[in-house]
Amino acid sequence: MQLLTAIKYRKLTPEQLFMVSVLAVNGGNYLYNLILGRLLGPTAFADAAVLITFLLVLSFVAMTFQLVTAKFSVLFENELFKNFIARVYQQAFAVGIGLGILIIAFASQLQALFNTSSSTMFIIFGCGVPLYFLMSVNRGAFQGKKAFKSLSITYQGEMLSRLVITLGLILLLDIQSSAVIAIGILLSFVFGLFPFKMKQISFKKPAALDAKYSKQIKNFFLLTAFYELTQIIINNSDILLVKHYFESYEAGLYASLALIGRIVYFIAWMFVMLLLPAVVELKKEGKETASVLFKYVGYIAAISIVIVFTCLAFPELIINILFGEQYIAMAPLLWKYAIATSMFAISNIFAYYYLSLDKYVPVIISGVFGMLQMVLVIFFHDSLEQVVHMQIVAMLLLLVIQLSFFVFDSKKK
Repeated sequence: MQLLTAIKYRKLTPEQLFMVSVLAVNGGNYLYNLILGRLLGPTAFADAAVLITFLLVLSFVAMTFQLVTAKFSVLFENELFKNFIARVYQQAFAVGIGLGILIIAFASQLQALFNTSSSTMFIIFGCGVPLYFLMSVNRGAFQGKKAFKSLSITYQGEMLSRLVITLGLILLLDIQSSAVIAIGILLSFVFGLFPFKMKQISFKKPAALDAKYSKQIKNFFLLTAFYELTQIIINNSDILLVKHYFESYEAGLYASLALIGRIVYFIAWMFVMLLLPAVVELKKEGKETASVLFKYVGYIAAISIVIVFTCLAFPELIINILFGEQYIAMAPLLWKYAIATSMFAISNIFAYYYLSLDKYVPVIISGVFGMLQMVLVIFFHDSLEQVVHMQIVAMLLLLVIQLSFFVFDSKKK
């Protein structure tokens, strides 16, 4: 209601502007996936889903650098910040080059592992990885400094360019190759770099940071890297495992189910982006932080309830509108998948809250249950329905444990 009032009187705060922007970006990304699903059909869309999943995996890996940059952009100022940001850019670019080379070198093996029609799409994708890491550090600096207008522009640029370029190549040139999708993704990284502050990049060796700060950065980086690894496992292992164990047609059907069901998580990510700098700043000022957590958990819980009940009441209508008649077999599983992602989204808010406070137990908990989800799917995948049920079991346990830890931690305080 506050957001609608602000829009009405054109008095959007930077945070509200960013929330509107993220909703638009998520809507654009959904449109991109939905159009691909309709144009390509289930079998060809399975290949596209692998690339999209690789993009999500890359975003979680690069998010480690973005969150580290965001946190210490709040804490560091002046020369200390300049040395820190130059160092992070150098390290992120080096990691991006390393990962890109690995993807290119093992493109043929990746094609065999995920049963894709071509290895070229992995080679093209690998070329864009270093750019994505630079983009993520740039976004982290905007996030930490609460420059939400610039942060919004980078996300809008990436989304819009990928949508226009990919669909333009498919529709105008009538090319339905997975390589075209990879080209669209690669070029979107270039557009996502802007606005970019070149002066923050230095090719010289930056001045050494104080040992106290270096240790603080290293600890948070390792903690964040571990948590982002759990995010990769929980968010993407099911699609990749289904692509491995099932035929391309079934994998394409499942990809459509995952895309619709994960809308809760993508909306939740908007609140995570606002949560981290807010909690770090409150902690820095010695103020209580739990009220921020309660606010965002309340938002996600309310959104989750609406989405789950909508998926339960109108599953066939939703799938028919979004993907078309050929995907309708997934209708009975839609509300179940939405429940799994809703529980994960709420658990995620708790984990990022404690990550902001440098507490590692919830991160380890997420890692354990991320592995549990993958193990359950590996051993129980007789049908797509069973795959979804295994995720519900893992995410229910994760949410219960995260809530229990919060209650225990609050009582201890």
